[in-house]
Amino acid sequence: MTDPNALVGLETRDDAVVYALDPEHAIVQTVDFFTPVVDDPYWFGRIAAANALSDIWAMGARPLFALNVVGWPAQKLPLEQLGEVLRGGAESARLAGISILGGHSIDDPEPKYGLSVTGMVHPARILRNVGARPGDRLLLTKPLGSGIASTALKRGLAGAELESRAVELMAALNRTAGEVLALSLAVHALTDVTGFGLLGHAWGMAEGSAVRLVLAAQAVPVLPGILELAARDVVPGGSRANLAWVEPHVRFAPGLPAPLRQVLADAQTNGGLLAALDPGAAERVLAGLRTAGVQAVEVGEVAAVSPGDQPGIDVR
Repeated sequence: MTDPNALVGLETRDDAVVYALDPEHAIVQTVDFFTPVVDDPYWFGRIAAANALSDIWAMGARPLFALNVVGWPAQKLPLEQLGEVLRGGAESARLAGISILGGHSIDDPEPKYGLSVTGMVHPARILRNVGARPGDRLLLTKPLGSGIASTALKRGLAGAELESRAVELMAALNRTAGEVLALSLAVHALTDVTGFGLLGHAWGMAEGSAVRLVLAAQAVPVLPGILELAARDVVPGGSRANLAWVEPHVRFAPGLPAPLRQVLADAQTNGGLLAALDPGAAERVLAGLRTAGVQAVEVGEVAAVSPGDQPGIDVR
């Protein structure tokens, strides 16, 4: 990366890119789309759009507008269903306080939907997935389990209650959490927990910050019934790949159950925000999140790397 105005690029696998316009304004840009995670086209649109928008809030920014990204098998599925997908996306945009101003579509054998989102941030207030400091407290703003829940739904193994809770979780915007965290001025590192699971995104934060993240496994919130499904091997392939990829960088406490390890690596769709906070402000920020309706939970802390050790994660 050689452009001096490019403030954030690919170097730390961050949630979005940031490009400076002038000393007080920088553009934040992201794009995200995927195949259906639920059968209902409206809720697919809601969830996919919410997932794309989350990357903007994970940078401490505010979204300005979005463009639709669509792949649709026009000869196989009715366009009325596509209309429902777009209606769901528009509703997420409305809840985010922005408009969808256009987009692009192609004929595709498999339906795909998402957004390209443009946001704005002050260059001095960018929140990145690196910068965590020893002593910081770790907060998580949503429970885990949406990947396993989606697999259970596809296999007909999820009851109505789990389906309802999983859809609600995946469609819920990270707007309030992102705004509270950005305004707190206490966040040293921030990322949203999505496809690489909590452990994968935590590893990115640990590696880029040259620290160890210490997670309290029993404090991590999990959707009801997810651990039981993991114990029955109802796990998506992406979550298995996540665990295999991140395991060399994780020290699990002896006896930590295998299903819990798998849930910690479960690939999330529009998961919560993981924040490393100044310890002196953590209680204030946690209270502010909860007052605003965000069920945030403290899940660990940041530790220095001991001599002879490496950045990574300790799960206790």
